[in-house]
Amino acid sequence: MSEAKTQKHYFLWMLIAMLLWGVAWSAGKMAAEHSNAQVAAFWRYAISFITLIPVIWYLKTPLKTDRVGFLYMLGAGLLTSLFNYLFFAGLSHGQAGYGGTMVTALSPIFTYLMSIAIFKIKISSRQLIALFIGIFGALILLRVPFEGFGFLNIESSYFLGCAIVWAVVTILSQKAAPRANPMYYTLLVFGIAGITNMFFALPYHPFDFSAYDMTFWMTIMFIGILPGTFSTALFFISASKIGAHKTGVFMFIVPIGATLSSWIIYGEAIAWTTIVGCLFAFVAVFLFNLKR
Repeated sequence: MSEAKTQKHYFLWMLIAMLLWGVAWSAGKMAAEHSNAQVAAFWRYAISFITLIPVIWYLKTPLKTDRVGFLYMLGAGLLTSLFNYLFFAGLSHGQAGYGGTMVTALSPIFTYLMSIAIFKIKISSRQLIALFIGIFGALILLRVPFEGFGFLNIESSYFLGCAIVWAVVTILSQKAAPRANPMYYTLLVFGIAGITNMFFALPYHPFDFSAYDMTFWMTIMFIGILPGTFSTALFFISASKIGAHKTGVFMFIVPIGATLSSWIIYGEAIAWTTIVGCLFAFVAVFLFNLKR
């Protein structure tokens, strides 16, 4: 198979993977409605961890890192467990489409701001303009020009927390990248997140399988296997085949899957502020990563 055809296949699979990541927001809302945030958070990464093991074995992924790399992965795993709880807690109160759009749009902006503040990285005038565009988009997305700080309600605060926590996880993953294979990193982070969430889920009897209905088990299996194991593995494999910068652009598809699935399943209206704010944020991310 020619290289061009191979790349087309990876592009097609990445399109499917990112749409599944988007649909996971609506499925997550359904899982939270049929259980609670603690139980859903535990089973999401427990299932992903278990089903990722055969993929690791098939790809012959080297399972090694150093002490510093392990500390990065430990921190990322603990924060991922917090993200996981905020994900389901936010979905139990708010809209899946808004949450998926807000987190995907704001997280890269927070990542850039934290990188500048913590690592003192130098940015060009183009990147500075991109950050201002991104911040402006974030303010529109949070409806600050129209409602002030009314976005600090129980719905948006969980999603805002998701975006901030995921920005820190992203920085930790960047620091760990030279020290561990990405698939091994993912496996360990999934495992740490699953175990951490398990301790908080134990009072709700997560292993009492009859306590939760078939809708919960179907949706949590979907989230754990398809958006979890399948999409994550495909994301890393595609990054190695077509380039990380090309793969990262596919993240822009996630809100499409989130908003469309939430509209179809829950009839959630799509606010114009969500669309405009998201577009500004994505323009900012594109400009920041633009190669000269």
